[in-house]
Amino acid sequence: MYQHGYEYMGGAGITVKPEHAGRGCAVVDGLPLPPAGIDPVTTGTLLGGKVLYRQFPTGNRTGLEPVLMAAFVPARPGQVVVEAGCGAGAGLLCLANRVHHLTGIGLEQDSATACLAAHNFSLNARDCLRVRTTTLPALPDDPLLSGPGLRRIDHAFANPPWHGHDSSASGHMQRDLARRLPESGLAGWVRVLTAQLRHHGTLTLALPASLLAGGVSAMETARLGGIRVFPFWPHAGQAARIVLVQGRANTRAGSEMLPGLVLHEADGRFTPAARAVLEDGAALPA
Repeated sequence: MYQHGYEYMGGAGITVKPEHAGRGCAVVDGLPLPPAGIDPVTTGTLLGGKVLYRQFPTGNRTGLEPVLMAAFVPARPGQVVVEAGCGAGAGLLCLANRVHHLTGIGLEQDSATACLAAHNFSLNARDCLRVRTTTLPALPDDPLLSGPGLRRIDHAFANPPWHGHDSSASGHMQRDLARRLPESGLAGWVRVLTAQLRHHGTLTLALPASLLAGGVSAMETARLGGIRVFPFWPHAGQAARIVLVQGRANTRAGSEMLPGLVLHEADGRFTPAARAVLEDGAALPA
């Protein structure tokens, strides 16, 4: 999960450090300590306080994208979902807040971030969510993730890295893992996630508008149809910076450009429609 322009976390942003554990503390800021051995974390909330959320204070900070993706995934109670590049778990937590009785699997290549995602799932009592460490296109050993012919996933979603494998490396390891695609590129992510989808399952990607054509092409190559594009405009009259692209397996339906959403008023506040999604946890209009 890579943050592309907006940081999004409510609450006080209290920093929790590993040395708290050395003083025999079981809790800090009224919450259980994060796992031992990971870097300090900040504590805040998502969805207007509905989701408790911890993340690292530096590196890959959570933006709007996982919250917006979670609002667009057409999941129903009882279904199975996968988030690739789940980071500290924001997307799955927001989706589980809106759609109850889900089974969710997060895939994350950085082991410390995966550990923090598992902690966030526990912090919110989301026993239905779990995280596996892997680097796509490789898949982890999990009973719900399988080879060809055994498709158990109803919906997959991802905020993939937006930079190519040959782009300049970042000096911060976690940020570099989140910002650069593997050699297989975006098409590799789309291909492996599509291969896990049930009949009429969906794949949703958060992309910069500049990668829209590449995302649609990768989905079409993977034989996803019914592709829908949902743009987000920073302000009315401005060009979209972020788009959600969603394709469906086993359909020949045509593509569709949806009305989209304006994120900010002229004074910088979120619009009422944006607040309904980002604070109230509402679904995006289909």
